Amino acid sequence: MLSSFSKGYEFRIQKFERITAMRGFIIFLFAVAGFSPTFSQQQEAGSSGPILTWDKSTHDFGDIFQGDKVEHTYRFTNTGKEPLLITNVTTQCGCTTPKGWPRDPVLPGGKAEIIAAFNSTGKFGKQYKVITILSNAVNIEGAQLILTTNVLEKKNP
Repeated sequence: MLSSFSKGYEFRIQKFERITAMRGFIIFLFAVAGFSPTFSQQQEAGSSGPILTWDKSTHDFGDIFQGDKVEHTYRFTNTGKEPLLITNVTTQCGCTTPKGWPRDPVLPGGKAEIIAAFNSTGKFGKQYKVITILSNAVNIEGAQLILTTNVLEKKNP
């Protein structure tokens, strides 16, 4: 017959074993969840997912003057085998603004565009801006657009 001390000790051991097993299971879940996005991002362009293919992913406005506001339309095609979903478009600073992107899925073979605007107020010299596209595309190289320009000092008449 076990004493009440032994019963309490045995209960604590069982509880510790259950907690240890749960910790191992949770660590396993985090490991699986952590590797899943990594593997999906490393898929080759020949995979079956959506592929973001730009007509031209860079644009140079050349010389502009301080205070000028310019914009460019970046055109792309979904060359993949599944619908492309763009969830967000981000920029480095407030001087560059995405003015629109498709909110609906772009079907395989479908074409769409993203318009980016640049405001040169308060800028001077060479400007290099990156626009990042967040989507379900399997090609990582399709996730960024580049906008460059040279901002000249505004001449007073």
